[in-house]
Amino acid sequence: MNKLMITSALCGAGTSREQSPHVPITPEEIAKDVIEVAKAGAAIAHLHVRDENGKNSMDTGLFTRVVEKVREAMYKEGIDIVLNLTTSGSVWPEDVRLAHLPILLPEMCSYDPGTMNWANSYVFLNTPKFLERLGTLTHELQVKPELEIFDAGMIGNVEYYLKKGFLKEPLHYQFVLGVPGGMPGNIESLAYLLSKIRKGSTWSITGIGKSHMPMMLAGLAEGCDGLRVGLEDNVMFSKNVPATNAMLVERAIKLAEISGREIATAEETRSILGLVKHK
Repeated sequence: MNKLMITSALCGAGTSREQSPHVPITPEEIAKDVIEVAKAGAAIAHLHVRDENGKNSMDTGLFTRVVEKVREAMYKEGIDIVLNLTTSGSVWPEDVRLAHLPILLPEMCSYDPGTMNWANSYVFLNTPKFLERLGTLTHELQVKPELEIFDAGMIGNVEYYLKKGFLKEPLHYQFVLGVPGGMPGNIESLAYLLSKIRKGSTWSITGIGKSHMPMMLAGLAEGCDGLRVGLEDNVMFSKNVPATNAMLVERAIKLAEISGREIATAEETRSILGLVKHK
C-alpha cells in the first residue's frame, strides 16, 4: 500500500475570519501556514488566494505574490512541499482562471469536472470549453490535474474527458464530500464513488464540516492514498475549539499512524503521483 499523502487546504474561497480567527488571508499568513503544515507533516499545500478585503481572488498578480512569498519562505526554512494551485472561481473569466498556471508552474492544480448548484446558493460553473482548455494546458505544462469530485456525475465527466484526450491516466481523484448540492459525506457516497473510478488511479478524501472526521476514518478504512484537511473544509478541532491548519494535519497523521499507515514526504508524493517539479 502506498504511503499516505496529507494535503492541507489552507483557506479555500469562502472560509472567513468570522468563522475562524486562524484562516490565513494575506500572502504572509498563507506562507506562514504553508511552512507550519509542512513541518507538521503535510506533503501537499492546496492554495487559494484572497484580496485585501479577504475575498476570494483569481487575480494573476496576487497569485504570483502569494506563491513567490510561499517559495521564499520554503527556501529560507529548507522546507519541501508540493504546491497545488486552485483553478476554481466561477465569477472570474476563464482566461483569468488559467493565467497563473504557465507563470507559476505548480506541480498540481485543481480540475473540477462539472457544474453544480453549490450549497443551493450559486452556480459552481465549469463549462465544457473550460475543462477542455484546462486539460490541454495541464498536458502542455506537465502539471498534474487533481480531479475534485463533489458529485457522482463528475465521475462520468472524467471518463468523457479521458476518452477525448483532455485527461490522461494515471488519474488522481480528490473526493470532496458533504457540500450541499453535491454528494453527502457518508459511507454510501464513498462506496459508490470507489466502484466507479479507474483502476490504477490514486484517490484522496475530505469531508466538509461535520463530515470531516467521518470521511477521514472512512478513507483510512478503505485504503485511501491521501487525506485532505484544512480550514477550507473544516474550522473546528473539537467542540468550542477552533482549529488551525497545523492542528488538523497533526490529527490526520495520528489517525493514519493508528491505522498502520506511513506518511509520505513531498518527494515520495512526487513519485506516487508522477509529478514534475518545475521550480
